[in-house]
Amino acid sequence: MTGPQTHTVLSVSGLTKDYPGVRAVDDVSFAIEGGTVHCLVGENGAGKSTLVKMLTGALDPTSGSMSVNGNEYTPNSPQDARKGGVATLFQELHVVDELTVLENLTLGMERSWFGFLVKSELEERAVKTLAAIEPSIDPSARVSRLSVAQKQIIEIARAASSGANIIIMDEPTAALSEREVERLFGVIRRLRENDVTVIYISHKLDEIFELGDNVTVLRDGKHIATKPLADVDGRSELIEMMIGRTVFQSYSPRGTVGNKVVLKAQGLTTSLLKDVSFDIKEGEIVGFYGLVGAGKTEIARALYGADSFEGAVDFKGKPVGRTPTAAIASGIALVPEERRTQGLFTNLTIRENIPVMNLPRVSRGGVFKAADVQNAAHQYVEQLSIATSSIEKHTEKLSGGNQQKVVFAKCLFSIAELLLLDEPTRGVDVGAKSEIYDIIKDLADQGNAVAVFSSELEEILGICDRVFLMFDGHLQEEIPNGPDVDISHILNVVTGGQESVAQ
Repeated sequence: MTGPQTHTVLSVSGLTKDYPGVRAVDDVSFAIEGGTVHCLVGENGAGKSTLVKMLTGALDPTSGSMSVNGNEYTPNSPQDARKGGVATLFQELHVVDELTVLENLTLGMERSWFGFLVKSELEERAVKTLAAIEPSIDPSARVSRLSVAQKQIIEIARAASSGANIIIMDEPTAALSEREVERLFGVIRRLRENDVTVIYISHKLDEIFELGDNVTVLRDGKHIATKPLADVDGRSELIEMMIGRTVFQSYSPRGTVGNKVVLKAQGLTTSLLKDVSFDIKEGEIVGFYGLVGAGKTEIARALYGADSFEGAVDFKGKPVGRTPTAAIASGIALVPEERRTQGLFTNLTIRENIPVMNLPRVSRGGVFKAADVQNAAHQYVEQLSIATSSIEKHTEKLSGGNQQKVVFAKCLFSIAELLLLDEPTRGVDVGAKSEIYDIIKDLADQGNAVAVFSSELEEILGICDRVFLMFDGHLQEEIPNGPDVDISHILNVVTGGQESVAQ
């Protein structure tokens, strides 16, 4: 199905975005037809987010051009993009619960006279737009009383009433129930009927086929194809375009994996996780792989005691306490996804950061032993090859890879026997990645257990002995790593193509 308009509303030509040492988007060109649902798909790291940031004015392209309705389009900010007719619905909702629906619809677009807000045709247009999209929502209702889906609809109505005829939706169903998803789909179809173009980004391929008119596939920052979904031969062809012919795999079986189970998790359940059970063995590197909203980080935080959960976690035969302090005392440490905000005290030096997870090791009677602190810092700087001129260097001045090594050093100093690594190489260069992988393998070879939670399939298949595949809070399947791994099968499972859930 296509909408009533087939003219081009948005086109990109030769769009490129470079970062130091990395080309995130590489000479991408394609066009989007008006009045359609145009889907954007690709693996994690394919370049979708960077492309969207350029479309919305959050990033400037390194080179290339964009046009909207035949006119040159060079937004400098999301507000600028909205003026150009392009609005975005992000996963994080931007509504104010304390205000009414109508106040949210006109938020940021109000008109005033001598400092007093005055009614304008904008309010009338916003109310009419909301009524056309979802008439059941009362404009006078307090937003705090609405569901997540209804709040999303308010954002959609605000974008449409502002004059935007292109609305980008980034993983809009991530936090919705099945019933709310159907309601949102109805809203999207009504937008299409009113000649509004929706750029729809989702890892859930079933949604792509249900909603989409056309699809653009990105891989490794490059444009692979743009074609009508009616011409795509099901999930298998779409997955083949997403992953290409090969995924680099450097994994080789390690002889140090033992048979002794050191961690056993049973029935982990949270608002996202659904009855997740697994075990980890001594000297083993296990990987948890899934796409956005799959539940990887939630598992790591539950094991570390950072989030409450139902179920049980035993480590070395004993229940693990449900706080980070208790987890550290049991021998479990977490390298968090956001190292700068959660893993480091960036205003402190390398020397000051390393001992913070086990201060009793460098103190006696509440008094720090300066020599022990210095010796520990020198030991880990050498052991992990942290590039620094001094242990007195503030961690905020280190490169991303070296910051991550300091976080590893903190965990090692805590005498952890199970390391939980959430996106351990995010934002580091290729050389630092290789060094971090060597550190992970060395730790496992010494008998430590390691769990890697990653959205990079290449990373998971490169270093992990066993892989747990996640989708929508479920642990779908457990597979052994090796040369015969079926990558297409993995992508099929983590995009929702398998009904059965691993027991």
